[in-house]
Amino acid sequence: EINSKDDPLVFKGVVFNEMKAAYSSPDRVLDMRTQEALLPDTPYALSSGGDPTHIPDLTYEQFVNFHRDYYHPSQAHVFFYGDDEPNARLKLIDEFIAGFQRRQVDTTVPLQPRWSEPREVTLPYDAGDADADTNKTLMTVSWLLTEVSNEEEMLALGILEHILIGTSASPLRKVLIESGLGEDLTGGGVDPYMREAVFSVGLKGINKASAQKVEDTILQTMSALADDGIDKATIEASLNTIEFQLREKNTGRFPKGLAALISIMPSWLHGGDPVERLAFEEELEKVKQKYEDDPSFFEHLIGKYFLDNPHRSTVVLEPDPEVKVKREAAEAKRLEEARATMDDAALDEIIKTVQELQLRQETPDSPEDLAKIPTLTIDDLEREIKTTPQQDLVAHDAPILYHDLPTSGIAYLDLGFNMRSLPARYLPYIPLFGRALTQIGTQSQNFVQLQQRIGANTGGIGASTMTSKVVTSNAINADDTAAYIFLRGKAMMHQTGELVDILRDILLTINLDNRERFKQMVLESKARAESTLGVAGHITVMNRLKAHFTTADWASEQMGGISNLFFLRELAERVEKDWPSVLADLQEIHSLLINRQSMLANITLESENWTQFQPQLENLMGALPQTDFAAQDWSHDALPAREGFTVPAQVNFVGKAADMYAAGYEKDGSYIAVLKYANLDYMWNKIRVMGGAYGGAMIFDHTSGIISYLSWRDPNLVGTLKNYDGAADYLQKLSLTEVELEKAIIGAIGDVDQYQLPDAKGYGQMQ
Repeated sequence: EINSKDDPLVFKGVVFNEMKAAYSSPDRVLDMRTQEALLPDTPYALSSGGDPTHIPDLTYEQFVNFHRDYYHPSQAHVFFYGDDEPNARLKLIDEFIAGFQRRQVDTTVPLQPRWSEPREVTLPYDAGDADADTNKTLMTVSWLLTEVSNEEEMLALGILEHILIGTSASPLRKVLIESGLGEDLTGGGVDPYMREAVFSVGLKGINKASAQKVEDTILQTMSALADDGIDKATIEASLNTIEFQLREKNTGRFPKGLAALISIMPSWLHGGDPVERLAFEEELEKVKQKYEDDPSFFEHLIGKYFLDNPHRSTVVLEPDPEVKVKREAAEAKRLEEARATMDDAALDEIIKTVQELQLRQETPDSPEDLAKIPTLTIDDLEREIKTTPQQDLVAHDAPILYHDLPTSGIAYLDLGFNMRSLPARYLPYIPLFGRALTQIGTQSQNFVQLQQRIGANTGGIGASTMTSKVVTSNAINADDTAAYIFLRGKAMMHQTGELVDILRDILLTINLDNRERFKQMVLESKARAESTLGVAGHITVMNRLKAHFTTADWASEQMGGISNLFFLRELAERVEKDWPSVLADLQEIHSLLINRQSMLANITLESENWTQFQPQLENLMGALPQTDFAAQDWSHDALPAREGFTVPAQVNFVGKAADMYAAGYEKDGSYIAVLKYANLDYMWNKIRVMGGAYGGAMIFDHTSGIISYLSWRDPNLVGTLKNYDGAADYLQKLSLTEVELEKAIIGAIGDVDQYQLPDAKGYGQMQ
């Protein structure tokens, strides 16, 4: 792109910048290089999003031809979910494909030819200013497994993955973390989304000299597990966990139909039976029967797919500060060489093309074209407001919120403890303290035994935090803050007694005096926080922006923002040099938090099962200590109004925020529709289409009154801030047709009335 003959040529494009961000993330680069190394003779060796060094090579003709051949109804796999009438489905399909002729295009993905011996590759990557001698190397060891259409084998491998690395107590994960060679796992286990499944595991945060030690540790651990056997308690816990997940079908915010489609696509695309993946019962019983018949079943899988499988690759990424310099120099040279071949006529042609493109980008779609897109109408929307039932109860002077919802016999329990009992200096500890509750052990069980017990007897137990301004009768005070840490567990009704017993043991007998285990959690958390910066930097930006305005948002940023990353880096050193002071902090946090006077219980469960569960819960609550509660002062220094943080990335994450309530705004529901339209029109066009960023949005927090402008994977900085400043003028001059307004309202209702499963409804109602 060029706007005048005096300007330098630049590459510009949304996907171009998206992939620059992807290639700035060490974890993403490692994943791509691992796939490339293990499947070099298949399309999987190429980046699906495109390598930014090669994206400019793509011609328009190639792009159009590829779209014509592969984005065609002949290649479609049509999926319906629901109880609608089959003939209506066929009619709908016909409306879409009637105007097309069938095309014969071979889309078969070949199988990767198998190797006779393992391979290794070492590559440089951009880690900012880190040199090759720092602990910034990351690596994976990976194996090619079986075709994903082999449903029974894939289920068995999924269970084996959970056995090996699924929890902090899993044997392979435990050995790698306790080796001290790195900070956190890489790889992620089984990847079931290609024609042939892959298993990858490794470490990040290692010294390059330790790469061979990591590989040896992985192979030796696999061999020891195959020869000496896997702890049966670990196997039983993993079997229960996977079976619980299959039966619960908890897809979070994903509608179950969409989750089902995603799960069946890998097999279906390559000739597998799509229904077989959904009808898991038969395969699950086969795997369980094989394990019952052969107690060494999973050890034999290790031998078959790992120890006796020569199709293995080891990929090592080493930090190199020259990578960025060389990449930028190569791009600049390419543009300079291209410009050197252009005369004035060629430059004029580029300027003309850019102007035509900009005009097209700025020109709204015609009403005739917009009318071709099928849309809902206001009349299609439900008028009835959906409510979640809640009974407010009390036991042992603590509130219980009970939600009578159909949960298929699963009890969802959230135990909340008021963090306002803590001095502000303890807030950065809270995410680690929450992890420690289930991952550090108790006085009677080490963390491995505790994890086995949780896995074998529940659907899982974990911790989360919630902070918010307190709103009472529309009166809002920036310093009136609600802040809770929740210990959240779930279990089938026949397991609820054990769930309650585990929670009691965790809360009353936790053994925090385990420096090595706590150190491992600190390093894991630090590594994960650093990885997040390059992938979801806009979330970090938003958290930091909001922290300027309210105590609740400041507290949230202390626990999960850039401030927490700085804290984790310092804490890693303190754990090594001054463990007694760290332990004293953790123990005081425990004594201040675990208090019946400052707790609440939130339960989601059918009424017919509540009568059985209620006395179990009340017994647990009665066993907790009770001391006077006093809210602590969370006064803090103001943050700078303008801040910038540098990360090793080729793109930016840009934000700006303001307090709308302080400016006099009085909230009503119209803001949802206004922002919906502005995001799809102004922000989409200014930040993405014309600015080249991968995305941008205005987000309003109706509780705090903070509006945040955000961009992600953005090549710009000052220009983006100017576009934020132009939003007010855009809204003042905005004139909508009835059709446009109706679309905005429908979109707003879609945001408000999101799909929720019973556990999310109960938790959301409590908040």
